[in-house]
Amino acid sequence: MTWHLPADLVERYARGRLDPAQVMSVESHLAGCPRCRAAVPYEEGWLAASWERIEDLVDMPRPRAAARVLRRLGVPEHVATFLAATPALARGWLVAVTGVLAFAVAAAHLGAHGGPDKANALLPFLVAAPILPVAGIAMAYGRHVDPAYELQAATPMAGWRALLLRTLAVLCCAVGLTGAATPLLPAPPGLAVAWLLPSLALTAAALALSTRFAPPFSVAVLAAAWFGAVAAGPLLADDRLLAFSPGAQALYGAAALALVPLVYLRRGRLDPGDPR
Repeated sequence: MTWHLPADLVERYARGRLDPAQVMSVESHLAGCPRCRAAVPYEEGWLAASWERIEDLVDMPRPRAAARVLRRLGVPEHVATFLAATPALARGWLVAVTGVLAFAVAAAHLGAHGGPDKANALLPFLVAAPILPVAGIAMAYGRHVDPAYELQAATPMAGWRALLLRTLAVLCCAVGLTGAATPLLPAPPGLAVAWLLPSLALTAAALALSTRFAPPFSVAVLAAAWFGAVAAGPLLADDRLLAFSPGAQALYGAAALALVPLVYLRRGRLDPGDPR
């Protein structure tokens, strides 16, 4: 180096009196000039304390609020940290779930006031509620929905473990939000909770299909089948709520009980990446 920082410039830099452009220029020079670096005054105590704060922030970051809540509920630390690092779309999904439930509850109240058939007024809510956790599975984990997918793919939590853990988290959130909305419905409790068994059956079916296909494709197929089944009620028995009748509920329960062991046995084939 044939040029070095003037003493007054070094002093102003040390006191923080330079504008950003000058700071960048000075630091660029300091990176390649040991003599000028040695001329910059500093306090050893301040430097040590600053480094300790930076080291703590990098090595021991503050857990997210969701991770702290999960740990208080008894979830292991590594699982809580993984679940808290959800994809960016998770917030959008939660907002969408809340919006859909609010709309469905409002539609049920409007339908109940507009006519004598309160049971049919619940149809928008009963149709939408089982699809919400299934839709969350499509964006729970995978190459195209998780910004940290490549990093997580190299960890022991990758693959079916990650998909099942996030599916459980999605199911708990969806069931919790839907359950909180259920008492707001203008209907008896028995009919108001008719969404629960279909929701569990569709979730189990989505995971079972995901052992063969990518989750987004599996979810799309099941959503179309669900809407078709509900629409078939008036055609088969002149009953708009046929898909929520006691007989249908028994089928949903049996399907969920049969599919959960199947998913567990075939868990190694769960592929959250590209379609097979």
